[in-house]
Amino acid sequence: MRLDRLLAITLMLINRKRITAHELAEYFEVSARTIYRDIEAINLAGIPVVSFQGNSGGFGILEGYTVDRQMLTIEDMTAILSALKGINATFEDKKIDTTIEKITSLVPADKSDLFSMHEEQVILDILPWGYGTKQKEKLRMIHRCIKESRIIGFSYRNLKGQVTRRKVEPMSLILKGASWYLYGYCLYREDFRLFRLSRIRDPERQTEPFQRREKKYEHYHLDTLSQNQQQLTEILLRFPPEAYSRVEETFDQEELSKDENGYFLARITWPEDQWVYSWILSFGDEVEVLEPPHIREIIREKALKISSFYS
Repeated sequence: MRLDRLLAITLMLINRKRITAHELAEYFEVSARTIYRDIEAINLAGIPVVSFQGNSGGFGILEGYTVDRQMLTIEDMTAILSALKGINATFEDKKIDTTIEKITSLVPADKSDLFSMHEEQVILDILPWGYGTKQKEKLRMIHRCIKESRIIGFSYRNLKGQVTRRKVEPMSLILKGASWYLYGYCLYREDFRLFRLSRIRDPERQTEPFQRREKKYEHYHLDTLSQNQQQLTEILLRFPPEAYSRVEETFDQEELSKDENGYFLARITWPEDQWVYSWILSFGDEVEVLEPPHIREIIREKALKISSFYS
């Protein structure tokens, strides 16, 4: 919409001393003639845009022109910008860029050093280590389907290794821990589902649009928690002293205690599934399952099977 573009151009002019018509035309994917018309409209609205000639020329706001900056504090603005920049490092969305411009424009010139210092205090980098180009492309494509309300098709591998072809009405992207998930309505299962992105293969944007259904992720999450509460298992794990650094990173202090030999005991209550078994095995020889007996036996059998590969 033109109104959105006019606002975005105004904020870019406020934030930057000079910007050329060519740069603006490239950014908004319009012609230079359109940009000149936009600049004229901004001037007519009472915002003093000045044209500078020469090699370092371009457009800028008349020196001394300010906008009302009293709505947000420096702390408010840095908190919002940290979140927006963290998100946009993944999605590279021009609308988020525009929002960042809007917030940045509110920073008074005499507070810019303080603002920069606050920005450096908290940096949100939401992409896991080693997240490559293909993973980013998958994430952005799914995000685009959500924004456009387009059905997405993909092959999905479950925890048992079974692969099925799915068509899903994508509703939300969720970052949980170091993993991304897609929440949506699965047309194959005729129900709401949560899909881990690392298990999605060959995603394709479909031509069919869909009407967003009422059940939000928060409701699905609460329903799942309620179901899992009835299937929770208390697990007691023991770790040697040399594993403390990882133990400290993984468990809350109230979950930990020490035995008479200096070993760390972690008592947790989690839903029991294949993920939990894999997670326990990820500690290698630095963990022992003490309780319950059936999980201890499951881990023993899995460890023996692993050992047999190397015999």
